[in-house]
Amino acid sequence: MNNGKVRVRFAPSPTGPLHMGGVRTALFNYLFAKKNGGDFLLRIEDTDQTRYVPGAEDYIIESLKWCGLTPDEGAGIGGEFGPYRQSERKEIYKQFADQLIESGNAYYAFDTPEELDALRAAAEANKEVFSYDMHTRGELKNSLVLSEEEIQRRIAAGEPCIIRFKMPENTDVVEEDLIRGEVKFNTAQLDDKVLYKADGMPTYHLANVVDDHMMKITHVIRGEEWLPSMPLHILLYKALGWGDTKPRFAHLPLILKPTGKGKLSKRDGDKMGFPVFPLQWTDPKSGDVSRGYREDGYFPQAFVNLLALLGWNAGTEQEFFSMDELIDQFSLERVVKSGARFDPEKAKWFNRHYMQEKTDLELAGEFKPLLEARNVSISEEKLVRIIAMIKERCEFIHELWDQGQYFFEAPESYDEKTVKKKWKEGTSEKLNAILEVFKAVDDWKAELVKESFSNFMNEKEWGFGVVMVPIRLALVGSSQGVDLFDICELVGKEETISRIEKAITILG
Repeated sequence: MNNGKVRVRFAPSPTGPLHMGGVRTALFNYLFAKKNGGDFLLRIEDTDQTRYVPGAEDYIIESLKWCGLTPDEGAGIGGEFGPYRQSERKEIYKQFADQLIESGNAYYAFDTPEELDALRAAAEANKEVFSYDMHTRGELKNSLVLSEEEIQRRIAAGEPCIIRFKMPENTDVVEEDLIRGEVKFNTAQLDDKVLYKADGMPTYHLANVVDDHMMKITHVIRGEEWLPSMPLHILLYKALGWGDTKPRFAHLPLILKPTGKGKLSKRDGDKMGFPVFPLQWTDPKSGDVSRGYREDGYFPQAFVNLLALLGWNAGTEQEFFSMDELIDQFSLERVVKSGARFDPEKAKWFNRHYMQEKTDLELAGEFKPLLEARNVSISEEKLVRIIAMIKERCEFIHELWDQGQYFFEAPESYDEKTVKKKWKEGTSEKLNAILEVFKAVDDWKAELVKESFSNFMNEKEWGFGVVMVPIRLALVGSSQGVDLFDICELVGKEETISRIEKAITILG
């Protein structure tokens, strides 16, 4: 292993939107790099051109930016180990594929996809599984079987051929995983993976090993689904003569469905009504829209905090972490092996915390665009006061509208149950009398309105409950809302009177 600076990479494929599991992999790489004074790279693994989706790379870059995970070098940024897109490194890989052929660690295979499909179908009919491996390669169309002359003839004739890794026979591959401890594989169970395709592109396996070596990657931190590829990658490092400088491996646990059974998928989010992607994604082919945490109103800090605790804990009771605290406390030793269950309710709980942590002025700044979109104009001072009263009821910025709509526009309708229960005979007359009291208040401040109202009510010996709910109905449209006299002050004298008059007309 390289004994110098820690260097890690996040290497997604641009085949669609980035799943939250992918963002967590990026986060753990980022935290590990920053904790150890190292570099965090972004590499785009686009060797599979058939699955390439337009816009996916920009989406990946934008997602990392939103989460505050800024790469030190990589696609869209640059750096001395570029280019950072595998499709732009095409020329590099062929020499290493050739080197593996020359050293006897790889071979040419001329079997057509149709021939291999026929072998798979025949095996399936016998309730067996066909595998291109040490047991079958001696009977197939490849350079281990064909004469040198025949091989050259086929290549010269432009016959499609691929390069496969020659898996050593019955060999134990043992490696210390930084999360799982000792992991052991026997090559008798492994197939001869394709390293170089007929279209002149390397597969993930070859490209990823070559790039990690050339980019001086010291630690490969990736999802559990890559664990079965680890023995091949280790053998490739060895076969290419890089065994002494190969990186350390760490395989992260899966993120599980809310039920705890099985890996979290996009379908789970669709079914249960929560996002599984950091940002909203529109499929360029179908036009289908998938929800994103950003567009659903989550703060990036809440999303990052939530992801950090899926599979890692600080070993303390602490649950809320700033990015600096995560960097300071993160270690791979505290990442668990078993899957981490995702709880959508916990996601909201984190968001609520970060919302309540913000100042009223900050929240006003974030809420203002939503008001502008509804053509509501209001002074900053007034908006800050309103937010101070209603924010405790909210988990998201957009809920400020739900909780405080009555501050910005008069109710269009009145809650039927409350009307039935509280708007009695004589209510309209009482409210008309109170309107006269309100009209006489010169300095329209909550405490002065309340004082005039209370004095009048005591004089008349009317029960406060008889008129308080009807006034609230007139101002809010329901029995909900903050202190009645604060509402009066903030909507203003004219608007208060106008709303009460309107309710008397409609309900009286």
